Amino acid sequence: MTSLAVVPASPIGSDPSSRVSSPPDPLIIGGQALRSRLLIGSAGYPNQQVMMEAIAASGAELVTVSIRRMSLSGYAESLLDRLGGRYRLLPNTAGCATARDAVLTARLAREALATDWIKLEVIGDRESLYPDVEELLRAAAELVNDGFTVLPYCNDDPVTCRKLADLGCAAVMPLGAPIGSGQGLRNPDAIEAICARVLVPVILDAGIGTASDAALAMELGCAGVLLNTAVARAGAPVMMARAMRAAVDAGRLAAQAGRIPRRTYAEPSSPQLGLIGS
Repeated sequence: MTSLAVVPASPIGSDPSSRVSSPPDPLIIGGQALRSRLLIGSAGYPNQQVMMEAIAASGAELVTVSIRRMSLSGYAESLLDRLGGRYRLLPNTAGCATARDAVLTARLAREALATDWIKLEVIGDRESLYPDVEELLRAAAELVNDGFTVLPYCNDDPVTCRKLADLGCAAVMPLGAPIGSGQGLRNPDAIEAICARVLVPVILDAGIGTASDAALAMELGCAGVLLNTAVARAGAPVMMARAMRAAVDAGRLAAQAGRIPRRTYAEPSSPQLGLIGS
């Protein structure tokens, strides 16, 4: 089935939230190009108006929606009505605890939203919300074979990420910290290792708390960042969305530029020759 067409985000410069220019290199997932490397969720906002303003301010083109919480009836002001004509929707399998449930939910999303893209979540523990790796791999294999573009939420484990990529997932989405915790990247070395060893795009998912967390993820080599709570539950969601947009762009540029080596000693930036009195 044909994927939803990419709908351009608000043009740069059209409003104060769009004054940060994005890097020219697109994010390629499953053969599709996205200008924005920030992906954003649609849950937990104070109201739908704030949600729409925050998503617009983020510059994101891909918006995640939970197929279990989403009304598909098309009544006035439904989430589908408000988002569907403006953004590419990325349905997820939130709440699923088995491969069977996740596969069924993904197929329902494909029929309802006319997209082969799915954010695959298979939760193994209701308290930590950590993935069930065994069930996740089983669901990923089945969905890839069924023609889906699969973006799995997974542990910050290079082995699991490599296995998911080998199965044919279009990207891998390791957690930075538990979902909704706002702790930032608890294991940056693991994220950096995943980025170095996995050939598909690595999108940090879960745990982002503020803009510096998003920038760090990009500096470590992530191809993108997916977040929700950090914006939706912020004191000023629209303002935080702008900050996240700028942080992702800045982190990407910094990763491309290459940071200076860390040293344990000082090194003057100006030459010592020619100093007065020398």
